Amino acid sequence: MVEQPDDPPILLAEGMHKRYGGVHALRGATLSVRPAEVHALMGENGSGKSTLLRILSGQLAPDAGSIHFATEALRQGIATVTQETTLAPDLSIAENIFLGHRMARRAGFVDWRTTRERARAAIERLGLDLDPSMPVRRLRPDLRQMVEIARALSIDARVLILDEPTSSLMDDEVESLFAAVRKLRDDGVSTIFVSHRIDEVFELADRISVLRDGRSVGESTTAALDRPRLIHLMVGRELEEETQAEQGRAATTTHGRPALRVRGLTVPGAFSDVDLDVGSGEIVGVAGLVGAGRSELLEAIFGLRSPSAGTIEVDGERRALNSPRHAIRSRIGFVPADRKTQGLVLTMSVRENLVMATTSGVPRLAHPRAAHESPVVDDAIGSLQIKAHSPSVPVSTLSGGNQQKVVLGKWLASKPSVLMLDEPTRGVDVGAKAEIYRLLLAATRDGIAVLVSSAETPELRLLCDRIAVMFRGRIVAWLTREEATEARIAHFAGGHR
Repeated sequence: MVEQPDDPPILLAEGMHKRYGGVHALRGATLSVRPAEVHALMGENGSGKSTLLRILSGQLAPDAGSIHFATEALRQGIATVTQETTLAPDLSIAENIFLGHRMARRAGFVDWRTTRERARAAIERLGLDLDPSMPVRRLRPDLRQMVEIARALSIDARVLILDEPTSSLMDDEVESLFAAVRKLRDDGVSTIFVSHRIDEVFELADRISVLRDGRSVGESTTAALDRPRLIHLMVGRELEEETQAEQGRAATTTHGRPALRVRGLTVPGAFSDVDLDVGSGEIVGVAGLVGAGRSELLEAIFGLRSPSAGTIEVDGERRALNSPRHAIRSRIGFVPADRKTQGLVLTMSVRENLVMATTSGVPRLAHPRAAHESPVVDDAIGSLQIKAHSPSVPVSTLSGGNQQKVVLGKWLASKPSVLMLDEPTRGVDVGAKAEIYRLLLAATRDGIAVLVSSAETPELRLLCDRIAVMFRGRIVAWLTREEATEARIAHFAGGHR
């Protein structure tokens, strides 16, 4: 790519190598960050992004390579903000920003007035007007991210690493975060921005660096790139997930009898009086803002929440789904939004996670049935194209996209009649996203009824035959595939009639 003449880098990492056992995470990767810029770091899951960021932030030592700083002070001025906030929700904003020994002190005691004044100054630097004494738990997700950034700025960070900061934010919250990042850029702070949402990268970043298989494969200004070229750099081939999904849906427009039938389902404080049908071979989407009841609805159907009213039928038979065990026996699978804490057991192997649902009815003290499990594992790894050094490695060693495939494979191996997914592509790259779409479309061709909850409207429009829009715990609109424009979904999700 053509290098643009500009200021010398404030941070330069060259020839970075890192190996985990037999796996090469980095193979000579390079990253050059200039003063007062937003620099996007792109690549598929497993490309080496997280490893490189951990090295830059001092959490990990490289096997080889060098890191150069514009000034020695910069070495201590790199701060990281991840998608999982590390705040103490019951403490105030000021306490979280200056937690521990960094609080202002006088005569051995915490000087609360000075601490709050310093916290207010850090918050105002982001263009916000918040009470420093407010408990963090009362803040929206995007404002919690802002507190994380304010904490980073309080150590005079000149380079800020934002690792998937928007994965759980709504559109208006994303724009609020972006406004703060732009203000920091104007104040001379450089930001390394990581996101799987390509549109966000083009909106925010000044330059883009791309990793593939641990190697640097391209660097350019954002203006000199377009979406197809960026995707090609990331995955090494042409990839249009939209076209693939459109073609896949055209082949599955005929649906069978309702595999899932919900009537009058109510969970107090979450949602009420929900009626829902999902036909065999159909994909039904659930749209709505955060807090609308989307996730809670899927959890109730899977037996994780206790309804106060309503009925659930699976394949024409009424089911009392009082627990996930009952749901599994009724041939319902559920891919939760948080794969790391709810979908996987990270300390267990890929093999053990893949057979977890199919062996849920086996007595706990029974010996594993290797002859029965091996074909299930081999088929899942092959058909889902899971990239793992061995089925015996801990699932925690896999990239995010491959972890999500393991969760999906676990349920597909159980041969469900109904498969539910909450935010199925959160935190996965464009290549893994296309693979997940392919697998869901293949599931419908096998007659599986699919229910998808997602905050990403384009995803629902690509995948779904019908979309239910929720607002404050109720389904307020049903839209066919043709009716479901982004504007109409947003209209109903906002409570408009």
